[in-house]
Amino acid sequence: MSAEPARVVITGMGAVSSIGVGLPEFAAGLRAGRHGAGPATAFDTTGFPSELVCEVKDFRDEDWVSGDLEGVGRPSRFALAATAMALADAGIGAEDLRARRGMVVVGSTDGQSQDIDDLVATMVGDGPDNLDPARTARIPAQRLALDIAAHFGLSDVDAYTIGTACAAGNYAIGDAFDAVRSGTAEYALAGGADVVSRRNFASFHRLGLVAPDACRPFDVGRAGILNGEGAGILLLETLDSALARGATVHAEVLGYGLNCDGSNPVAPDQDSVARCMRLALDDARVKPDEVDLISAHGTGTKLNDITECDAIRDVYGDRPPRTISLKSMLGHAMGASTALGAIACAVALEQGFVPPTINHRQTDPACGVDCVPNRAVEADLRVVQNNGLAFGGNNAVVLLGKYERTPV
Repeated sequence: MSAEPARVVITGMGAVSSIGVGLPEFAAGLRAGRHGAGPATAFDTTGFPSELVCEVKDFRDEDWVSGDLEGVGRPSRFALAATAMALADAGIGAEDLRARRGMVVVGSTDGQSQDIDDLVATMVGDGPDNLDPARTARIPAQRLALDIAAHFGLSDVDAYTIGTACAAGNYAIGDAFDAVRSGTAEYALAGGADVVSRRNFASFHRLGLVAPDACRPFDVGRAGILNGEGAGILLLETLDSALARGATVHAEVLGYGLNCDGSNPVAPDQDSVARCMRLALDDARVKPDEVDLISAHGTGTKLNDITECDAIRDVYGDRPPRTISLKSMLGHAMGASTALGAIACAVALEQGFVPPTINHRQTDPACGVDCVPNRAVEADLRVVQNNGLAFGGNNAVVLLGKYERTPV
């Protein structure tokens, strides 16, 4: 008989977001129902019907990361800061990890997108001979994971970036969970990072998916997303490892599910989304009636919200768990969205509250969920679900549990 797989826990978390930089500020923003929306400063919005994005404000590299960051792009700087926060939160130094086999896996939609914007502008205005070599060298999205490994001196690691759009953070956590659970890695640094960029902003405007004033998921008056940015990094290790070094356990990773419906590049598929949730429940050995909260993908677009809510009812019946959308606060942080969502779920489990869906006026009957409108509520949560539904049909669902010495 084979041994039971190791229990995997989260012992460190770092968050860079439009509602707070650093785990305490991020958690306070969630509880307060803070919003991160404001006029874009990273690029010129002239000619667009909206100027609102959810940018990270007052971010200073030196507050979080020491050493030379010359040649490191903004998304990598977010990821480095979130990694430093996660290590400090876990009470472990990079030097302690260097002797251990590990993994660094980061999800992203656009990688170094602001650099691409700048290089395109240079090409159009001044020609290819005037491209900045340093900026050109950091274009590859792979730099996100490699910059973490290089900066913290982690040489004995698998380091790679996953590009499954806005589900990529959950994909990264799933890969990390498998590696630690199986013993392939002794620890994993996993999450996602993205920044707002003109090309992404323009793409969503061209699709008619950008809200004019606020993101209102599940609301009868919802009109789309607001572009966002940030990074979330989680340190995963086995429970035995965490207990041996006296670490604080934020939450337990119970399981995950992945699939790709492959039927439409932009429209979610109800049956496929429901199937992905069932895969996650089966992997976690959790029954639907044991789930207390769903952090939905919840983009605030007409189609996504109804499709996701219908899929949730397919799995959970007519009285599903409370179903919230963090994008009402954070905006759509692309590849960072599910990583920040996982951190928010762990915070909710540990601190005993449900973050709200803000900007809410009236729930769309076609959605028909308790989205915890506008104000956080106290709750004793045991199991939470974090959904990510990406363009291309890439779906990823992660289940987290409140840490207990006996499995949930």
